[in-house]
Amino acid sequence: MLVTLSGWAQYARHPSWVAERDGGRDGTLFDLLTIRLLWDVALLGNCGNTRVAGWKAALADYAAPITPDPDTILDAALQEAVDRSAERRLASTLGQQKTPANDARPAIQAAFCIDVRSEILRRALEASDPELRTIGFAGFFGLPVRHRAHASDIVEARAPILLSPAIDTETQEEDSAERVRLRSIRAWGRFKRAAVSAFAFVEAAGPLYVGKLQRDGLGRIESPAPDPVPELDLPLDDRIEAAAAVLRAMSLTQGFARLVLICGHGATVTNAPHASALQCGACGGHAGDVNARLLAALLNDDAVRAGLTERGLEIPGDTRFVAGLHDTVSDVVRLFGDDVPQSHDADMDRLCATLSKAGVLARTERAGTLPRGTPNMLAARGRDWSELRPEWGLAGCRGFIAAPRSRTAGRDLHGQVFLHDYDWRQDEEAATLELILSAPVVVASWIALQYHGSAVVPGIFGAGNKLLHNVVGGIGVLEGNGGALRVGLPWPSVHDGARFRHLPSRLVVAVEAPEEMISEVLERQPDVRALFDNGWLTLVAIDSWGRAGRRYDRGSWTDRRLAGAPMSTAA
Repeated sequence: MLVTLSGWAQYARHPSWVAERDGGRDGTLFDLLTIRLLWDVALLGNCGNTRVAGWKAALADYAAPITPDPDTILDAALQEAVDRSAERRLASTLGQQKTPANDARPAIQAAFCIDVRSEILRRALEASDPELRTIGFAGFFGLPVRHRAHASDIVEARAPILLSPAIDTETQEEDSAERVRLRSIRAWGRFKRAAVSAFAFVEAAGPLYVGKLQRDGLGRIESPAPDPVPELDLPLDDRIEAAAAVLRAMSLTQGFARLVLICGHGATVTNAPHASALQCGACGGHAGDVNARLLAALLNDDAVRAGLTERGLEIPGDTRFVAGLHDTVSDVVRLFGDDVPQSHDADMDRLCATLSKAGVLARTERAGTLPRGTPNMLAARGRDWSELRPEWGLAGCRGFIAAPRSRTAGRDLHGQVFLHDYDWRQDEEAATLELILSAPVVVASWIALQYHGSAVVPGIFGAGNKLLHNVVGGIGVLEGNGGALRVGLPWPSVHDGARFRHLPSRLVVAVEAPEEMISEVLERQPDVRALFDNGWLTLVAIDSWGRAGRRYDRGSWTDRRLAGAPMSTAA
């Protein structure tokens, strides 16, 4: 019944999900299902005995055991072959000659979100400056915050949906005139898009927008100025504890460079109802600039550093943190030099030069995957309100690696693998591994399954043709002027018109840690273990040589290279 309601059921599920996460209850979804059932009851009561017999037959069919037909069995076997192929390719990449470890102090460190799109830029940065090292960590950077943007009353949850934001941000005193101006712009925008006023507005005021349409058509859309520097509304002891937890989770407890970049990511696009799918999933579908700036300021705070030293985490006195935002459409990184002293001007110049060179490499690689893509035109795609594919987002995602960067440095993962830095030797009681498996891995699996469903069964789990979309109430889209609210991703997000850009395969999670340690975490997290036991995800352990060794199989570990291994029941 809920599937027949499509996106309306999905939207109703959201408030109940949030309520359950926070220990409450919301009855919207139950009420919607009740209405749907009552509708069928009303129809049944007015359709005579013939309909009643058919209804009972349908109930009996649904109650019967499901027996797969030959086509379904063949599809399952083919899907298994695709999954195993993706696993072998990942294992082959990991098995390449290891990059020699460099214990010298890096000139620059750059922490990026684990998002697959960051892999391309990280690889380009390391190739552009051999003394630069990158780090992968969930893009909210360990700070689940409730953020109110400048001159706005809307509170944004800048955190994964799994987490209930527990930290508030503060901004500098707002100018009242600026607040009125921005609120007026937002109110005017809501009026133009409202269900009642939209059509009358177009007829009455449409000619006044000819000039704006021309400017927008030429891609002359101005980027908004950055908000004032946000601050954490936390006592000092809590700020110290937050900083310590983040550094340990990043496996960044020693070997700090003079300059450390904390780089979130976002996508500069226009006229894109599904824009949140291109933003940072770890930041709740927002860009990651706020979290990056908060963490950089936190780690630059002298009082916080003194508290970290007392807890055994000493940041060198000459280390400074700077925040940045990676635009995944243009591969340009914007730096926020909120608190960088003149003593680090040379380091900043070096970072800017490296980012510029790496941006050219990344754009050249990505341009070849986009229709009509050229390196110099990628930024323009984001400003073009008629562009169906400003970028590919996370299409093609197929793996998740939790291991030191030395295991993957220098290897071309084609922007298809989530990369989370993790050193099990620094992880007492496997607390960090438990956090990785229960949060970033789960969110990555949702992303992969959303792309999977949108590609495999687009009629049910996809959003249809982007050219025909009409935004409804700011909560979703219709395809055309009627029908159900659509779910998932539009067809142009997974297909380029000739072939799939997302090949549906099961996400392979590769973790460098002792098998006993991984198994212990799965015992503590039964819901996560069920994802692997029921075949939604594949789990392999990376051994001490950096090879994808053994596969997890319902509580035991088997050699993944054995021929004739039993086929998963996931299909």
